[in-house]
Amino acid sequence: MSDGAVPDEPRSPPSSQKDAGLKKLTPYWYPYTTMAKERWIGREILEIVSTEFRDRSMEYYRYALESGVTTINGKVAKPNTVVRNGDRIENVVHRHEPPVTSTPVKIVLHDKERDFLVIDKPGSIPVHASGRYYRHSLVEILRNEFGFPKIYSEFVNGLIHKEYIARCKGEFPAEETICEEPLLTVDRQMGLNIVHPEGKPAKTIFNRLHYDSATNTSVLHCRPMTAHQIRVHLQYLGHPIANDPVYSEERIWGVNLGKGGVDVIPCEHRAAPAPPAHLLSDNSPEALNLKPSNDTDSPLLLTSEEESNARAKLLPRETGHDIGMGSPVPLSSEAVEIITKLRHMKDEDEDWSRWRDVVFRAKASLTPKDIPRAPLPPQNKRKKGGPSLPQTPLPEDVSLAPQLTQGEALARLSQMEAPSPAVDTATGTLYCSECYLPLHPDPKPERLYIFLHALRYTTSLGCFETDIPEWAAEGWKWDQA
Repeated sequence: MSDGAVPDEPRSPPSSQKDAGLKKLTPYWYPYTTMAKERWIGREILEIVSTEFRDRSMEYYRYALESGVTTINGKVAKPNTVVRNGDRIENVVHRHEPPVTSTPVKIVLHDKERDFLVIDKPGSIPVHASGRYYRHSLVEILRNEFGFPKIYSEFVNGLIHKEYIARCKGEFPAEETICEEPLLTVDRQMGLNIVHPEGKPAKTIFNRLHYDSATNTSVLHCRPMTAHQIRVHLQYLGHPIANDPVYSEERIWGVNLGKGGVDVIPCEHRAAPAPPAHLLSDNSPEALNLKPSNDTDSPLLLTSEEESNARAKLLPRETGHDIGMGSPVPLSSEAVEIITKLRHMKDEDEDWSRWRDVVFRAKASLTPKDIPRAPLPPQNKRKKGGPSLPQTPLPEDVSLAPQLTQGEALARLSQMEAPSPAVDTATGTLYCSECYLPLHPDPKPERLYIFLHALRYTTSLGCFETDIPEWAAEGWKWDQA
């Protein structure tokens, strides 16, 4: 799985820091490059960006596009630029990655001869880059901290048999229980899956290990026979994972916690999202089309007469119709309500940052810097995406400059510090001085994992097992304060 060697001592990634059980990264500028997806074709880029992402306000996304940080086929895109089939899109963002647990990744086995790597991954660390995670993904941690330049996933064709330990709510049946309900992803932003007749086949075998009457929870042995579905299948059975922030949250699913699944009868009704009363205002950065664009100090938000006339049409995110746009099936009213509540809870956890956006502080365009850019592939290797982006020529004397060793480069990077946050004097909001993002409060370390643990993987090369977590032991005391 890797063609690199493991150094004697793991090294820390650039600009990382550990604080109170959390591992945090200094924010950094990063370019995304992607080809136009089918669901984007024929839509304006502002509508696409504001629908696909929810971390920032509508006003910020317009401001960022006006700043020129997004290009389509090498040309700067404006908010009303329409995406076409075959377009290549690059967007530069200032990444504020969420903290992950400071519990380190462990190498269980590295077989160099058979090119095989076994890893013990702590909870809260995603395997691949997704959402707001990139350097805090397992693949990047292995590359940056352990020196593995190339990692491949071999969880295909049922070649690896997986076994998990889980602690669920309630007294799970003592006899073996099999759940074979099909699963469907209905909201990509939230990563929400539900049992649905149009979903993919799934099968999980559950066996109870013991029941704890003090906490009214059961510890289970779980064998998923297909893709990851343990959390959804346990919820469907009426025994969601006890500390699951999504599938075991009464505020989202109600008192039955989604037992037996949700209604699947399609419904077209949607409601516009709204913040708590103390943040509701006609000048909200989320109310992009409900106010004239020159209500802001930033000249970058002034639009042409043609754009101003188009502002009467509200964007899907402003009306709530972005819910379900990426779903492969029409959503029921119950599913829409669940997604709405889940988004509301996420906003609340992030202290309503997109409703408190301070992009009005911007007096000029965004100015990305220190962006790592990989050269584009040769033209004959790219079937879509328009002409090549011109590569900025290097100064003549660059090739003559002495090159830093890896150690020297890492030493310099480790000395880099995040800029001090700025303060909005009117509200006391702390925000990033480079991209004006209201800073989120750090999560509590105990909220970074759930009671679901990969216990054993069996492969053609043997069986690999990790230690049983302390929360799975009989008599374990759960502090729910």
